[in-house]
Amino acid sequence: MRDLGGLWSDLTDLVLPAGCAGCGERAPGLRQGFCPRCVGELESLRPAPTRPDPPPPDLPPCVALGPYAGPLREGLLAYKERGRHGLARPLGVLLAEVVAAAVGTAGPVTLVAVPDTARAARSRYGDHLDRLTRHAAARLRAAGWPVRVARPLRALPRPDSVALDSAGRAAAAEAAFRLRRAGGGAVQGPVVLLDDIVTTGATLAAISRILHAAGMPPKVAAVLAATQKRHHR
Repeated sequence: MRDLGGLWSDLTDLVLPAGCAGCGERAPGLRQGFCPRCVGELESLRPAPTRPDPPPPDLPPCVALGPYAGPLREGLLAYKERGRHGLARPLGVLLAEVVAAAVGTAGPVTLVAVPDTARAARSRYGDHLDRLTRHAAARLRAAGWPVRVARPLRALPRPDSVALDSAGRAAAAEAAFRLRRAGGGAVQGPVVLLDDIVTTGATLAAISRILHAAGMPPKVAAVLAATQKRHHR
């Protein structure tokens, strides 16, 4: 499904005076989110299966665009933490590529994104993953996929996962989400969980258990980046 010309168009449509989101390079009058070199690196990435080590129980199969490094990492940080919301469209296009690779065959699909907490959404001027999901759904629909975006979950306040170890992340994730009163509603095709980054997999596993209980078992999780475990000597 990849259309490199289309992706380049999405990137060059952006007017982001802060410079390249991937490397910080500044070029006067450059109308793009990433410089040509970083675009080339992003275009070279191909979705592939990924798995945290060790994987938590009930974690669905996961597919990631690439490792949490280089322009992908910097672009995600610029989008999430530095207010560059215009990057939602090209990043959403990349997420659509992951969904297509994870499902395999074009057809009906239901997308369920990991929701932001109210506090995180306020600090980011909106749910960052919901924006990515809308752009991913639009790109898939343009390619002929019947897509439903479901929002069956709400996120409860929880501690910042950056300060937690693996056990702490798992405990926080277990109590972090609840089904909305209206439930998940009708599902078309396989359910695909969406997240921006997978680290320990605790969040995706916790949500998977909730959706299983609600009759919406996820087939796969599609993420943009996977962190790499560091091995200490």
